[in-house]
Amino acid sequence: MAEHTLRDRLRAGNTLVAPGVFDLISARILNQYPVDAAYMTGFGVVASYLGLPDAGLATYTDMVDRARRIAEAVDVPLIADADTGYGGLLNVRHTIRGYEAAGVAAIQIEDQEFPKKCGHTPGRRVIPVEDMVRKVKVAVDSRSSDDMMIIARTDARTALGLDEALRRAEAYAEAGADILFIEAPETEEELAQIGRSFDLPMIANMVEGGSTPVLPRERLAELGFQIAIYPAAGFLAAAAALDATYQQLYEHGVTNGSAADLYDFKAFCDVIGFADVHAFERRWAE
Repeated sequence: MAEHTLRDRLRAGNTLVAPGVFDLISARILNQYPVDAAYMTGFGVVASYLGLPDAGLATYTDMVDRARRIAEAVDVPLIADADTGYGGLLNVRHTIRGYEAAGVAAIQIEDQEFPKKCGHTPGRRVIPVEDMVRKVKVAVDSRSSDDMMIIARTDARTALGLDEALRRAEAYAEAGADILFIEAPETEEELAQIGRSFDLPMIANMVEGGSTPVLPRERLAELGFQIAIYPAAGFLAAAAALDATYQQLYEHGVTNGSAADLYDFKAFCDVIGFADVHAFERRWAE
């Protein structure tokens, strides 16, 4: 679990990079690199845990358990996707309290209708702005410490246009959100307009193959974004490696020669914690 809060790291003034983690293997591997934060991707967690699309099928119970386990595993602050808060205002309060107790540094809630969908897929609809404002106010009121940051995300850009998305983000800022997240802008010019519109920290969602152009951290910093999340990079890389390895095994009956390099087995044992197991066994050997 992280020694410093996300708020501490934002105060340093640099644009933070938060790679996506979706299970405990991705969390352990991430710990080998000096990243700024980790992002628990709802898409990736639902896919890896349930084998289902990110379409409102995971419950609060599914997600808070994963948030706890990942928060315990990573060495940096964890930003966690909490969809719509899993229901009405009482559900939002319960979600905030549960995620905070789980060790999450920042919780993301969005203004989609239930059941929600991945922010880079079609057919998303949003609730009235007044309803989301109340959710944000409840979220802010429900946390026990200001160290737990509230991220308000709007999905209005795709269906209602950028102006409506900006209007909603302003309303969520006035409601007390700590960080704003306008999902799925479609051009670098739209990113620039978003980045210069608010004083609060802004999230840029870099989804490979999604609606938004994937830009380097330095460019996102120039555009006014304080956090860059990469939710899909990890599970897309893992899926590509698995596919290549399984194809090689199926076609040739052996894993040697796969297009994907296999992780060194000894190194993987070290990453996952076998060194501690072996040290324990040596200490307590009869």
